[in-house]
Amino acid sequence: NSKIALQEYLFPIRTFLVAIWEDLELVRQALAALVYKWARQWGYTCEVRLFACGEEFLFAYEDDKAYDILLLDVEMGETSGLQVARRVREHGSRAEILFVTSHFEFAGEGYEVDALHYLVKPVEEGKLMEVLSKAAGRLLTEPPSIVITCEGETVKLYEQDIRYVESFGHYIVIHTGDGNYKIKENISAFAEKLGNAFFRTHRSYLVSLQHIIRISRTSITIQGGTELPLARGNYDAVNRAFISYN
Repeated sequence: NSKIALQEYLFPIRTFLVAIWEDLELVRQALAALVYKWARQWGYTCEVRLFACGEEFLFAYEDDKAYDILLLDVEMGETSGLQVARRVREHGSRAEILFVTSHFEFAGEGYEVDALHYLVKPVEEGKLMEVLSKAAGRLLTEPPSIVITCEGETVKLYEQDIRYVESFGHYIVIHTGDGNYKIKENISAFAEKLGNAFFRTHRSYLVSLQHIIRISRTSITIQGGTELPLARGNYDAVNRAFISYN
């Protein structure tokens, strides 16, 4: 199969862990069948786990956070798909999120959780195949990273997992969704090692533009609700940087 051969050349073969939650069992099963069909066509292997509600998924997610692709119903049950996506992002997950919805008015809300796509019910097979391939491409492309030494261990951090960096004298604390890392480093020198996704909001703070959810005249708020000071005169500059990055 030339398509599979090309995919093997472009990306290494790997197994994707996929979660599907949808309250109708027939729809869950139909989506799972399409995911497996897509995997066979492209030479991937998949493990698909099915959930009837967001609460059920979040309970399982506490024990296993290794999901690669999430297909979730925006309007489902007491816990909406968007609420579940926020929880997943708070843990620093890089999973590709695909919302399934009957209503286009929810589409704008997906930006805050970096959703890849909105699929309209009934989900069209060709469109789902296309979006799954895009998700796989993003997952298999190595994101920018930085290697640090913390407490005698070498740690590889992906830039997109870093929410902000805080300076304490000769040390900095790198805050991520999965934990914090304190290392001996100058914040200016550390900033030079990172890409253009970060902005120096204050002499003691370096913030990821990807994780900003609110900007005021005196502070910024990042995912997880942490509020950080914004130095006087930086309001316009951080807004321009945020708009340019997004």
